Amino acid sequence: MAEPEVVDLDLTIDDLVPKSPERLAEEKKESGNHLYKFKNYKGALAMYEDAIKLCPENAAYYGNRSACYMMLGMYKKALEDAQKAVALDPTFTKGYIRMAKCHIAVGDISGAEQAVRSASELGGPDCASNECRALESLRRLHEDAQRAMEAGDYRRVVFCMDRCLEYSPSSIKAKLIKAECLAMIGRCQEAQEIANDSLRFDSLDTEAIYVRGLCLYFEDKDEQAFKHFQQVLRLAPDHKKSLETYKKAKLLKQKKEEGNEAFKMGRWQQALNLYNEALTIDKNNRKVNAKLYFNKATVCSKLNQIEEAAEACTAALELDENYVKALLRRAKCYAELGNHEDAVKDYEKLYKIDKNKEHKQLLHEAKLALKKSKRKDYYKILGIEKTASEDDIKKAYRKRALVHHPDRHAGAPDNERREQERRFKEVGEAYEVLSDPKKRARYDHGQDLDDGSGGINIDPNMMFQTYFNGGGQGFDFSSGGGFPGSAFSFQFG
Repeated sequence: MAEPEVVDLDLTIDDLVPKSPERLAEEKKESGNHLYKFKNYKGALAMYEDAIKLCPENAAYYGNRSACYMMLGMYKKALEDAQKAVALDPTFTKGYIRMAKCHIAVGDISGAEQAVRSASELGGPDCASNECRALESLRRLHEDAQRAMEAGDYRRVVFCMDRCLEYSPSSIKAKLIKAECLAMIGRCQEAQEIANDSLRFDSLDTEAIYVRGLCLYFEDKDEQAFKHFQQVLRLAPDHKKSLETYKKAKLLKQKKEEGNEAFKMGRWQQALNLYNEALTIDKNNRKVNAKLYFNKATVCSKLNQIEEAAEACTAALELDENYVKALLRRAKCYAELGNHEDAVKDYEKLYKIDKNKEHKQLLHEAKLALKKSKRKDYYKILGIEKTASEDDIKKAYRKRALVHHPDRHAGAPDNERREQERRFKEVGEAYEVLSDPKKRARYDHGQDLDDGSGGINIDPNMMFQTYFNGGGQGFDFSSGGGFPGSAFSFQFG
């Protein structure tokens, strides 16, 4: 005899009756709402999708899935769901608000304005107040960016686009405007990354291709840049910026190459003129212009225009602060101009950039030259060249000592008399050092002379008397006929 079937007495009639699709869909929706509340958006999305499969004509389910897509940053799909929701139920106010949010997120101000108007007509002017404020901010930022772009204030444009992207994180337009301006201020790597991201979604995006071409142009990669501009013009023949930049890029390349050819041929002035012409073509191409300024400096050096060469190097370094060749040439120019302190600064920076033996030696030599420049120039005091012979030194001392001897100026005003005494003493110091081979060698090598090796503390009058008494110069040191108040007189023999 069969066992009697066990019946669950806790079952209700609802449990025994199969659930309708509508009921199952509601249960899915409730599960989705619970997951959404705890920020499990992917889980919630799966529940809303199940609900839509069960009841594909329910506007609220599309609205919920739209909200979920927005939280996942999938604004295109979110917009499609919001549009589907209002198509099913034209009175679904939340659907229009979500449409407005999606349009704002992708930077579609016109679409957002239309959605806000529809929501306001159904739910009153305050139902989309947040979206209205966001739209107003976006309008102001875009207007500010437009003015800045026209003024060439690219940093300001980048700032405005960054603020726009806080409201519109998926705005391709705002990202590419930012990328273009980043390229304009020399931040090409960041600009290329933005352009590459856009091209992953749309390989034929002309604005993204243009930005990549712009970056290549600013990185002095002419041929690759030309290919990008040509591709843009094939896709959009009226793309004004690509056409203008392409023309400038070709002209800049032409002038630069003509200047280089003139330089190779030794036609310095022609090369200088061509480099100057090239520098007027595009002030935004920092890398190429830095090279042009360096080339200009090289030509100026050939023309012995040392100050102009230093200025051209400075212009190059303003565009590229770590331009080693420009630093090296400017340091040499400064040294030639006697500006040893700035020469040392440049060599110090050069050594920080590249700590090789050559740069270390150049820095050492520059510091030595600076040290020498701060001493008295004994050669200049005596009015002789650094290659002067011993006889030249004696003759120069004789001449200068007689000119500046205090007795000759005893009747002069106090200021002039003191000045002549100072000069007389310097002449004695100069002779003391340069007439002694060892001291002269130390002096020429920038070594100190007052370190116990004899020094230069001398009595200039004693030096004078010793020289003229013992030097066989044809002077008769006797009373009368000499300087007023002097213990000696002279006559030309």
